[in-house]
Amino acid sequence: MTYHGNTSEDLRATLDRLGVSAESLNDGDLVVTSPIDGHELARLPRSSEKDVDAAIANAVTAFDHWRQVPPPRRGELVRLLGNELRAHKEDLGRLVTLECGKILQEGLGEVQEMIDICDFAVGLSRQLYGLNIASERPGHRMQELWHPLGPVGVISAFNFPVAVWSWNTALALVCGDPVIWKPSEKSPLTALACQQLLENACAGFGDAPEHLVQVLIGEEAVGSQLVNDGRVPLISATGSTAMGREVAPAVAARFGRSILELGGNNAIVVAPSADLDLAVRATAFGAVGTAGQRCTSTRRVFLHQSIHQRAVDALTAAYARVRVGDPRDAETLVGPLIDSASLDAMQRALTAVRDAGGDVIGGDRVEVADCEDACYVTPALALMPASLTSVQEETFAPILYVYAYETLEEAINRQNDVPQGLSAAIFTTDIREAELFTSAVGADCGIVNVNIGTSGAEVGGAFGGEKATGGGRESGSDAWKGYMRRMTSTVNYSRELPLAQGIRFDI
Repeated sequence: MTYHGNTSEDLRATLDRLGVSAESLNDGDLVVTSPIDGHELARLPRSSEKDVDAAIANAVTAFDHWRQVPPPRRGELVRLLGNELRAHKEDLGRLVTLECGKILQEGLGEVQEMIDICDFAVGLSRQLYGLNIASERPGHRMQELWHPLGPVGVISAFNFPVAVWSWNTALALVCGDPVIWKPSEKSPLTALACQQLLENACAGFGDAPEHLVQVLIGEEAVGSQLVNDGRVPLISATGSTAMGREVAPAVAARFGRSILELGGNNAIVVAPSADLDLAVRATAFGAVGTAGQRCTSTRRVFLHQSIHQRAVDALTAAYARVRVGDPRDAETLVGPLIDSASLDAMQRALTAVRDAGGDVIGGDRVEVADCEDACYVTPALALMPASLTSVQEETFAPILYVYAYETLEEAINRQNDVPQGLSAAIFTTDIREAELFTSAVGADCGIVNVNIGTSGAEVGGAFGGEKATGGGRESGSDAWKGYMRRMTSTVNYSRELPLAQGIRFDI
């Protein structure tokens, strides 16, 4: 592997071009390191309890102003943010790579996703439509109205350190809501850069209220305070299922609203009629992209027994061609795991496969000079015995569990027989199989694809899953409704007062 030099030096130049002062990076005790080489990038101050309280109070004040701004005007701010992202795409994408370790192509793709959701939200700012509803009473008009909800708390994870914020922020802003962002403590520098770009957009906008979007830096205590404060009517949280089990009841206890994007245990079914080359390429990208650290990463693949061995041979050959190394290198396809805890979890999972009688291909640590504290591994294929049920736990690492199946109904049942329900896919050229897989008795996930993999959603479709994935929806379609409050309004323009359901109540 070619190591492209000290990440802390690369960081300074990148942040400077993004307008983030390097002098502010050594004022605290939250240590930020790069997974590329383990080098320290910054020491940031943690937001205190008073800081969080002040941020929420400031967001409430900003809401009083922002909700009165017409939605198309609010969309103009998001348009300016999109332009800032276009101008700084290369540097922000590079910062994503430096801080979370995904390859540069994926870092750039994540920023493009931010640009795309800004474009979506700008159009949405003129389409916050309600309904006209037929009234049973003569001389009455009934309609559905949508109004801004209030401050939105966004808690994001390290693996998509900027895209998830943009999904929420672009929609929240056009819907009339301020945003308070608590990024992962593993990737706060990208948050500071995004905040700077947002402030640039606000300066060009001219009359945005102060504290419209804020960033809080810290660990679990900061997020917990945000989750438990009744002044924040909506919490959008991305993370593990275990985190969601804490967030959901806390928000519900104060009658708040939550959008939860939690764990995935995503599967691909490869049918006998599948285009095998297509299936193998899609499965490999889904399983090894972002070093297996996507919520939509392909964790399991079910191969029909008639093509099982051919598919395993093809996957093994594809994995042998995967280059692991410095994610800044254009030839690299798999960068490092985020930290040693992720490496340990991967090795425990592979040990469990071997103990159960399965075979493991790959999964070895890759030693890299000058990167002793980094965690590089080769992606692993876990060939599972037919007697074993589908793996139930999500390991955030490049492990692909490989199973054989006999009938499509069996494959669907095994795909569904896990707690998570985010993403699933089938590769087939049989229309009946495709229709069955996407039907009411097919895959039970929020995202179900045919002849494309489980990973790599577009912003136009609502993103999210069912069961232990949390049930939340972000990004496209009508996900905007989660950031607004619904009002049903009936207007009587007659001189009579008929009651609904024909009730008579004469005084």
